[in-house]
Amino acid sequence: MSIPSIPSIPSIPSIPSIPSTSAVTVSKVDVNGTTLNVASGGGGPAVLLLHGFPHTWRVWSPVFAELASRHRVIAPDLRGLGDSDRASGGYDARTLSRDMVGVLEAFGESSAVVVGLDAGGPPAFLLGLEHPELVNGLVLIESTVGRLPGADEFFRAGPPWWFGFHAVPGLAEAVLAGNEAAYVDFFLRSGTADGKGIDAAIRDAFVAAYRDPDSLRCAFEYYRAMPTSAEQIADAVERRRLTVPTLTVGGQVVGDATARQLRAIADDLTSRIIPTSGHIVPLDAPAELMALLVPFIDRVLG
Repeated sequence: MSIPSIPSIPSIPSIPSIPSTSAVTVSKVDVNGTTLNVASGGGGPAVLLLHGFPHTWRVWSPVFAELASRHRVIAPDLRGLGDSDRASGGYDARTLSRDMVGVLEAFGESSAVVVGLDAGGPPAFLLGLEHPELVNGLVLIESTVGRLPGADEFFRAGPPWWFGFHAVPGLAEAVLAGNEAAYVDFFLRSGTADGKGIDAAIRDAFVAAYRDPDSLRCAFEYYRAMPTSAEQIADAVERRRLTVPTLTVGGQVVGDATARQLRAIADDLTSRIIPTSGHIVPLDAPAELMALLVPFIDRVLG
């Protein structure tokens, strides 16, 4: 296993929080039995961006334009979330990874650098593990990977409280009725290093995306599928190694837990921490994130 180092983070000019509408095309694609809303822009080798909770594709807004200046950026709203259809099922990591295979096919891309944040991490991981021919490089940001050994310290006090709350079918949706905005705001504030939350326009877009009960139901299905996803991941790593170049990026929450989980199974692993960032790294530390993404993407694309 090789763990190459990346130079110190250089200074990058400030990046606008919302990409101009001319830089983004939003379209609907039918994949794997559902319809996904996908933002795309730019040209060149593809970069596929997978968001988490409670986000939509707009979590990538601060880095979208910069990435699109050199790459074709493809940023879907994941199954059931944002402006994607409210699918009745399919929220396990393997089904979600197959959704992404369909997205790449729909956009005519034979491969991409795949970036997964938070809940987007497990499907991104399985995509890289089970379809290495489609993945030029894999980036996992503030995301744990199933129950793989190595995240013991992160889970020392047990999973975060909301994992269990979200996992009970129907409970969280009923309890949160009428209070969705306050609940989303809790995660957006706690996901930033200073606790002040995020850009107001992006915050409003996230709140709108999770305001109705079926939107919340779809979001919580990700947590309800966690045991299945963990089994899928454990089974997959018994059968193969992670051969694609991989970068893990931690902030103040997950930290180096992801890297610890992958060290025993990855052939080419780079691990970096952004100590000044909260959990929502693309919104909290976009310049620092780009300083890691750019050299990694350049390396894996040759």
